[in-house]
Amino acid sequence: MSYTHAPSVRNATALLLAAGALAGAPAHPAPGDPAAVRAKLSEWKVDLSQRTIAAGTVTFTVANVGSIPHAFEVEGQGIEQETTVIQPGSSATLTLTLKPGTYEVYCPVGKDSHKKLGMNTRLTVVGGTHSGSAGYGDSDMGGVHSSQMSESPAMGEHAQAIRVKSGGPVIQILPGPFPFPDSAAPILKQFGDEREGLESQVKNGPYSNNVTPISGSFTFTAWDKGAVRDSVDGLAEFTTQDGARWRLALDRVQTKDVPHHPRFGGVILGLYYHGNTAVHTPLVPTINSAVALWAFGHLYKDGALVTDNAMVHVMLLSRTRRDGDFALACWDCAKNKIEELQLQILPGPGEPKFDAPGGFLFVNWEKSSSAKAAS
Repeated sequence: MSYTHAPSVRNATALLLAAGALAGAPAHPAPGDPAAVRAKLSEWKVDLSQRTIAAGTVTFTVANVGSIPHAFEVEGQGIEQETTVIQPGSSATLTLTLKPGTYEVYCPVGKDSHKKLGMNTRLTVVGGTHSGSAGYGDSDMGGVHSSQMSESPAMGEHAQAIRVKSGGPVIQILPGPFPFPDSAAPILKQFGDEREGLESQVKNGPYSNNVTPISGSFTFTAWDKGAVRDSVDGLAEFTTQDGARWRLALDRVQTKDVPHHPRFGGVILGLYYHGNTAVHTPLVPTINSAVALWAFGHLYKDGALVTDNAMVHVMLLSRTRRDGDFALACWDCAKNKIEELQLQILPGPGEPKFDAPGGFLFVNWEKSSSAKAAS
């Protein structure tokens, strides 16, 4: 591209000086001044005003514009520094000296559960004076779960996979009151429009001590491949308290948001959530999971197809129920052994409730196990 009326260098310099005088400030920070990056934290993303900056001192001004507490951490090139927890509507600053390289920027709250939910992006630090602004809303990883951060296997990344096998006593969980209402109450306030529905489940919902021993088995393999490439292959067979024989075949994951599962979908390996974390419904005790997945399944009752579109949630989680009566034993169960396999099945969108107590199916295997699977 050519310019036929380009101003002289002297004129261009004069114009730049005049513009700087009118602005009342230099166009770039003076030498030695820290660079300034603004960050916004919300559910579930991190937005940076710039994602490429020059090496040197930088001050991050971090605003929590979400509805639950967050924090801000920068990690890479030998640095790992974070703010204190930032309450909704509040801000914090973090000043660091960064050398050239790539840094992870994320929310470390909940033992990195917020990071796994998508609160993770990258910052590039270059040796020169170049800086590029992406603008708010352009976070390259905001609003997706952690598996979306990796490249596809075709680009050299290997998918993670887990194989889970049920074991131990099997129980069916029936509708009833949640045993820790006082602990869950302050967390429920953060759920906005979903709060009313959750509060009704406190009185009579699926997370209860109303359980009955049954029989059955469940084995599946789940692949965390990234974005919409996650997959699952599994089969559950169990007989409920009324003698009905159920069979669930899992062959595809669910990748869209569903109620009470913001930014969830597909397969997530290793997550600390529920309970007092404010991540996902607090009507499950605080737990660690080896795998959590959301899927659609083919559901049969006594050999007849009920639906090809059953909504399924599966967790292999830290033990929440005690031996003997299998009542919920703890509000914070995160330190317990991961061996409880939980299967929850709901009707598909617009479909009638199941012919089962509460219209849903909820089964736990109390002594289950997992192993790495071929990717």
